Amino acid sequence: MPNHAEQLAQELNLSLKNVQGAIDLIDAGNTIPFIARYRKEATGSMDDQVLRNLGDRLEYLRGLDKRKEEVTGSIEAQNAMTPELQAALAGAKTLAEVEDIYRPYKPKRKTRASIARARGLQPLADATLKQDANFDPQTAANDYLNEEVPDALPKPSAMTLTAAPSCAATTMRSAWSKA
Repeated sequence: MPNHAEQLAQELNLSLKNVQGAIDLIDAGNTIPFIARYRKEATGSMDDQVLRNLGDRLEYLRGLDKRKEEVTGSIEAQNAMTPELQAALAGAKTLAEVEDIYRPYKPKRKTRASIARARGLQPLADATLKQDANFDPQTAANDYLNEEVPDALPKPSAMTLTAAPSCAATTMRSAWSKA
């Protein structure tokens, strides 16, 4: 974990000893006005605006470190971590940079369609969408049944068959009437 006191002292042009004292007081739960008024000896008489800037920047840097750890853990869990990625993450100075590095490795949101594709049902969906008159979805679906896909097609509900006419409802009615 990097030394935030050194970085803050350099960024804000302050003494390292005073910055470390302010960080210790903030970490102890003291408020900025209290530190500015009653702990001037530890902070070198920093005013409350400087202390607020220091506190905000400290919070940002700690959040940045936490996010870097989360991203590193996620990429390592995918077995995609490379030395170049690790160096890029270590050198990232902003949250935006970390997110830009992470974007290609970020897990996609799981939808029913993505789960079906992962289970190998894309060819069945393509065949169904062709709308061939000789195509029987029930028969075609039987080729894809296994322990992960126990049912071929859901049974039609009264709501599906009696819903207001729409393209999807019409397609479902014609598919079920053939079955």
